[in-house]
Amino acid sequence: MTEVRFYHLQRRTMEQALPKILEKVLERNWRAVVLAGSPERVDMLNQHLWTYDPGSFLPHGAARDGFADKQPVWLTDADENPNGATVLVTVDGCVSDRMDGFELVCDLFDGNDEEAVLAARQRWKACKAAGHSLTYWQQTDRGGWEKRA
Repeated sequence: MTEVRFYHLQRRTMEQALPKILEKVLERNWRAVVLAGSPERVDMLNQHLWTYDPGSFLPHGAARDGFADKQPVWLTDADENPNGATVLVTVDGCVSDRMDGFELVCDLFDGNDEEAVLAARQRWKACKAAGHSLTYWQQTDRGGWEKRA
């Protein structure tokens, strides 16, 4: 059974939250796939993860970089797992048909966008119906995370 965590972003943007989540993944010596909504979004995230913090290094790659099997974090707009990741991070409301192939799925959604919230509720219902273990995390006023369900 896959654990699915829904991250309700309210105080920070996805671009601010994603690197922190990926840092936690790498601290645990796990690998991740980040599933984004378009090739352009993948390119933007690829650049962002190199520059989000001048004092940090977050190793990652995408199709243009190649060597998928060597990348601890793989950015893609395709439903794939070419780096043998155990963690899937979905952004932009993306849905994977391969969730069962991961131990953990992190679904990041913009809590300030009503359409994104409604879509996340539908993904929650689908994950629950599929028998996944679900948790809901909401951002605190300080930008941390609080488990709500």
